[in-house]
Amino acid sequence: MTENRTPYPVRVDASQDAAASRGLWLVKWLLLVPHVVALFFLWPAFLVVGVVAFFAILVTGRYPRALFDFSVGVLRWSWRVHYYGYGALGTDRYPPFTLADVPDYPAHLDVLYPERLSRGLVLVKSWLLAIPHYLVLSVFVGGGIWLGAQAGNSGDGWDDGWGAGVSLVGLLVFIAAIALLFTGRYPRPLYDLVIGIQRWVLRVAAYAALMTDRYPPFRLDTGGIDPGSAPAVPTPPPPPSGAPVAPGGPPTPAAATPGATGPVVGVRR
Repeated sequence: MTENRTPYPVRVDASQDAAASRGLWLVKWLLLVPHVVALFFLWPAFLVVGVVAFFAILVTGRYPRALFDFSVGVLRWSWRVHYYGYGALGTDRYPPFTLADVPDYPAHLDVLYPERLSRGLVLVKSWLLAIPHYLVLSVFVGGGIWLGAQAGNSGDGWDDGWGAGVSLVGLLVFIAAIALLFTGRYPRPLYDLVIGIQRWVLRVAAYAALMTDRYPPFRLDTGGIDPGSAPAVPTPPPPPSGAPVAPGGPPTPAAATPGATGPVVGVRR
């Protein structure tokens, strides 16, 4: 058995600031204007690249590496802006203007490049297979979509209509902002939950953008460290019942020492 969950090709990491400003979040909407302008041009380019990649995968089974790196860069840039801004309020460090990863910035995103992609899945991933995730995430980040019914004016009929609720992640970030304002601290459980939701969103975004064939897991990997950022660590089996355990851990077989004259005690095979 393993201690960590199976890594997913889309890795999203973040580290929480040790000290955060109480009131900076009140003006981040203004500070982020240059990034909003930059992303206003990057996202249409991202969509065009996705269309080109669609036909490339359909014909060759490969996502051109240069286009792939650009798409990852746009997602990475967007994640840093969301992390700094009202998608998480996770840091007070201003996001860099680059598609590349910045090692010392507290928010990271990387996608493992696939050598081959399915030519058949590319036809159905975005609009069909991802629908269950869209429904779940509509509650987390979009406020949810519901079909309601209310009494008509005459009182003898029902009028069906679509509506939307409050975004869960928006509500959580708002609570975190109030906590920052009055205490100067971001509650850790709240932070872990917000990062888990954003990690889910980014995994689905990369899958829908044809960047991986691995279906996103239906799970909330909370916390700043993504399970894909470190290899799974084997968990040793528990010692037999009644067996003595050394203070440093379970006993290990003794090894023969060159030059030893006495008998060597080992493990019976």
